[in-house]
Amino acid sequence: MALPIPVTYEPMEAKLVAALPGGPEWNYEPKFDGFRCLAFKDDGEVDLRSKSGQPFNRYFPEVAAALAQLPAKRFVVDGELVVPEGPGLSFDELLMRIHPAKSRVEKLSREHPALLMVFDLLVDEKGRSLAELPLGERRMALEAFVERYVGRDSLVRLSPQTANRQDAEEWLHSLGAGLDGIMAKRADLPYQSGTRTGMQKFKRMRTADCVVGGFRYGSKERLVGSLLLGLYDDEGLLDHVGFSANIKAEEKPALTKKLEKLVKAPGFTGNKPGGPSRWSTERSGEWEPLATTLVAEVQYDHFSGGRFRHGTKFLRWRPEKDPRQCGIAQVAQETRDTLGLLAPA
Repeated sequence: MALPIPVTYEPMEAKLVAALPGGPEWNYEPKFDGFRCLAFKDDGEVDLRSKSGQPFNRYFPEVAAALAQLPAKRFVVDGELVVPEGPGLSFDELLMRIHPAKSRVEKLSREHPALLMVFDLLVDEKGRSLAELPLGERRMALEAFVERYVGRDSLVRLSPQTANRQDAEEWLHSLGAGLDGIMAKRADLPYQSGTRTGMQKFKRMRTADCVVGGFRYGSKERLVGSLLLGLYDDEGLLDHVGFSANIKAEEKPALTKKLEKLVKAPGFTGNKPGGPSRWSTERSGEWEPLATTLVAEVQYDHFSGGRFRHGTKFLRWRPEKDPRQCGIAQVAQETRDTLGLLAPA
């Protein structure tokens, strides 16, 4: 590709912060729950690249085709690949695209087409690099680009942006319907390729009380490595929903002895660790079931598909809590219409 920005170009990254910054120099965007993607087009050839620079075309052929159909012959945009489902987004459907079978990918692309939410323009339709321009100017160029070249029925969508922090706070109420947080970007800075300067990421952290239905030993020694967490479903079955591994080294010997005294099958009575799923590994089957007497309060950032998306942070034990009170309703979130943010510009 004869573009001023190569396909190996690193996207700008974000620093995780505890609170949204404020001030006239900041703009805000919703952080959609998807895959970061840089999209390159030159004379009809399209190349989708992941955050780590891996090719995405074979996993999202419908998005590549949508970009190829745009009248603009060349450009580079930065965005997020998402898959709509109902009023929100489905990260599980997105994960299913990373599949070795071409026929499977093509089937999913027809049944659950992805969208590319674009939020930055790095090379315009004339082949000029905009990376050195401040974000404010790049945003105006992006909006003009979308208005001129992108139709309302396209799989390419313009991500919302606001300079009003109150609007950004309102977007947080949609968390759980496909939003992962809020991105804050300096409007006065050029594109910060490969660095965390000028962009911040805010996630609203939550807590939940979970039953410890089992544990795994660490890989190097026979001490507890992680606690396996469970929540009761509507039928009263204890489902495995995630893990916590931030156990202090000095507390592991005593905790291991305590847990070993509680080893008792079955532990989880619903979904179990190591069951058939995309998360399964050889090691995931190696766990010890526990009598369901321990309750732990944990901090998490996202719950979807019946699981905590990432590992949780152990906060404290809750000896006063009845394990039967640890139900799935704790992590249920109001699902607002995220598609309102995904609507064509």
